[in-house]
Amino acid sequence: MKKEAYIKFDEACKGLNEGLYNLLLGIDQKVKAITQEIRIRINKPITIVCPKEIFFVAYNGCITKDSNVSLYITTNEDIQESFRKMCSYSIYSYQNEIINGYITIKGGHRIGLCGTAVCNNGFITNIRDISSFNIRISREVKGISNELIKEFSKDEGGMLLVGAPSCGKTTLLRDITRELSLGNLCSMKKVVVVDERGELSGTYRGISQNDLGLSDVLNCYNKEDGIVQAIRSLSPDVIVCDELGSYKDISAIEQSVNAGVAIIASIHAGSLDELIRRDRVRELLSTGAFKTIAILKSRQTPGEIERIYKIGEIYDEIDRLFTSNIIRNHSRVYGVA
Repeated sequence: MKKEAYIKFDEACKGLNEGLYNLLLGIDQKVKAITQEIRIRINKPITIVCPKEIFFVAYNGCITKDSNVSLYITTNEDIQESFRKMCSYSIYSYQNEIINGYITIKGGHRIGLCGTAVCNNGFITNIRDISSFNIRISREVKGISNELIKEFSKDEGGMLLVGAPSCGKTTLLRDITRELSLGNLCSMKKVVVVDERGELSGTYRGISQNDLGLSDVLNCYNKEDGIVQAIRSLSPDVIVCDELGSYKDISAIEQSVNAGVAIIASIHAGSLDELIRRDRVRELLSTGAFKTIAILKSRQTPGEIERIYKIGEIYDEIDRLFTSNIIRNHSRVYGVA
């Protein structure tokens, strides 16, 4: 077991108050090495989320799957003190991140926040009464994207990574960015990362905590503005971004295609069938930005690829779905078995 695997766990816990930090420090290193998330809620036990199992934390720092034993129950003081520490005791300076529901700490770890939204004219202006955290441990797995890099280098068209939450899309995008910008497996590319949520780079106080090679990072830019700025100012060969989904994203992708820049991005979907049933996704594919579609397996095997499709195969699947829907609707109307 590599030391870095469990050191990341300890690093992600440093934003917690002294009591919680010392408690979690004593967890078995093998569990630390595979932990994806640490969920901490007021008046509830701490849960350690691994790819195939979920554990609870007892008072002595031991972990268990039994929720009926004597577990450590998080207090309101634990939450509030930890929140202040995560913000370096200057909550105001983290206001923009808090509004978006997260804080990024040293090491690039993302801490999701739950609480009461404060709204003004329909917009969230703050989150108060913080009640729980979800610490997502940022991990780098170098070489995980080798298969995808080879597919990209065949035609250098854009690539879309498809998978459910926590199945490794962001980890793959980080490695793709690093490999393309360094030219380890193909000719070196000028890569710009439009990091809308700051999750790819894990930027902390202006410094990327993750190794993105020789790429340029536009941190916390929305995709539309970031892509336009990248095209105008940075002359990229490739633009990398995370979690497509809105109509504005489609417009931004079209601008990239028109400028001759390849896009590598991710999108949430549990399967190919789920993906192609969405009208918005079909619009996204019709931009011509993506020649390769990679379907990831599951959160139980993060970063593993189930199958790689070329865009022609995807259109065949869309035609199949469209035809089957016509037959199904015809059967309902005319009572055909």
